[in-house]
Amino acid sequence: MKRLALVFILLLAVAGFLGWAISQSAGYVLITYDQFRYESSFWVFLALVACLWLLALAVHWLLGLLQVSGALVNPWSRRHRARRAEKASRRGLRELAEGQWGPALTHLQLAAEKDRQPLVHYLGAARAANELGEYAQSDELLQKAREREPEAALAIGLTQAQLQIARGQYVEARASLSELQSEHPRHPYVLTLLQQLYVQLEDWSALCRLLPELRKHRVLPPARLSELEVLAWTAAVEQAGQPSELPVESGIETLNQRWQTVPSSLRGEPLVVRAYADGLARLGAQPKAEEVLYAAIKRQFDDRLVERYGRIHGRDPARQLAHAEGWLKEHPQNPVLLLALGRLSLRNELWGKARDYLEASLRFDHRPETCAELARLLAQLGDTESSNRLFQQGVGLLDRNLPATL
Repeated sequence: MKRLALVFILLLAVAGFLGWAISQSAGYVLITYDQFRYESSFWVFLALVACLWLLALAVHWLLGLLQVSGALVNPWSRRHRARRAEKASRRGLRELAEGQWGPALTHLQLAAEKDRQPLVHYLGAARAANELGEYAQSDELLQKAREREPEAALAIGLTQAQLQIARGQYVEARASLSELQSEHPRHPYVLTLLQQLYVQLEDWSALCRLLPELRKHRVLPPARLSELEVLAWTAAVEQAGQPSELPVESGIETLNQRWQTVPSSLRGEPLVVRAYADGLARLGAQPKAEEVLYAAIKRQFDDRLVERYGRIHGRDPARQLAHAEGWLKEHPQNPVLLLALGRLSLRNELWGKARDYLEASLRFDHRPETCAELARLLAQLGDTESSNRLFQQGVGLLDRNLPATL
């Protein structure tokens, strides 16, 4: 309200000043050019100039209004092209999320052609084409993305590797990711995709070489990384311990070399130790396997290692049994240890002790393998009825873990 009053007072002052100026002198303006001659008072000329200026403003406003109206009406105007591209983008991204690959491909291609920043649309269209099995078109769309936005090479390369993995093109995906790793050695998602690819390919040696980078750059949560380390090194040691066409000595040497590459923090891990002992046993080095298992169990008692210890044929069966009986003091009710003791007693031909250990194991846990061991012993001792009953119990325990028949 105060502002309006101030403007009104200002207008009155200007009008008063103009009135006073006009009353003092009318002024005179003369314009001549060739045959043209114009003359009037100064104030009339000034009013004419003001009218012409207002007319110019009105014409400019009218032309602007007509231009906007034309843009709204003309389907080929820049405004309409932008709106069509935006609409295609929204529809295409929604269809991509919904798994409508055909419509998504059409709309995202249209949006990519019209948008100044088409990267997201090209990548989405490439994925849609890949899902449709149009691999050549998918690669072509990725190439267009490279041409339009060369600075986005990393994003495009990651998408290409993902699509190659989805196609089962593991060799090509490995090449793509290796190239990306050389250019971006610390990029978390490059390392993550490499890790997933190596697991898919069961290339445990490559995964073991990658593990330090995964830990260094904290690509995975600590718990998941520790789990992956155990998986990779267990599988790598197991792979090295498989029989081959090479001489047995060469196989054992290869296995020992692989064992030496295992990080010291994992050499006490039961799964890794068991894989090493199993490999030695497969290659005929059972006495060495017994020593490895015994040393590991002394450090950390573990049922999985104890179970293997009962199967391994060491150099001295009596000493092996004595070692196992030494653990009984701290684990008197452990069914796995009692089963291992029963097996070792069988190997030492101590039938009565074997029977006692196996029956004790069954009292704490009914395991199919314990039933089978005791049934064989009873059959050997002539107790056929008890042997058959135990065999049936073992089969019944196995049936619980089998899928139901249709």
